[in-house]
Amino acid sequence: MTDPFSLAPEPESYWHLYTDAEGISRQERCTISAFTLGQLGPGDSPQFSRDLMKEGNAFVTYLPVGWTADWHENHVPKWIYVLKGAWSVESMDGTKAVMKAGEYSYGGDQDCLAMADGRRGHLSAQVGDEPCVQLIIQRNDQDWRNLPPGSFK
Repeated sequence: MTDPFSLAPEPESYWHLYTDAEGISRQERCTISAFTLGQLGPGDSPQFSRDLMKEGNAFVTYLPVGWTADWHENHVPKWIYVLKGAWSVESMDGTKAVMKAGEYSYGGDQDCLAMADGRRGHLSAQVGDEPCVQLIIQRNDQDWRNLPPGSFK
């Protein structure tokens, strides 16, 4: 039997929402890797982790059944992890991603250019017959702003 601490985890998949050079929001599937083995404290079992920020905040948000948001940008870059339920994000290029419990995305669509029809950033909505509960993690600086897909390899 292989020691579970001898192999780093496989890369994790996530949706990366970003603004391209023309000011259009787009989405790509990317991966995050480079996990390192360590301990949180003395006597703790080792675990793999990946630091993403030195300073920032995290909070939980609750989207009731039927919740929608009109076209908007994420005001700061953030990771959005779905704890319960599902939600969707539609970018300006027409890509629509649905994320369910256990899936997560990166919201980095700052500085989009407004389209003539009013589209700017993305649309988002709760999906299904149960509320969507999310864990949001964001930085308190500009280090994640305007990162292209694949920046967290």
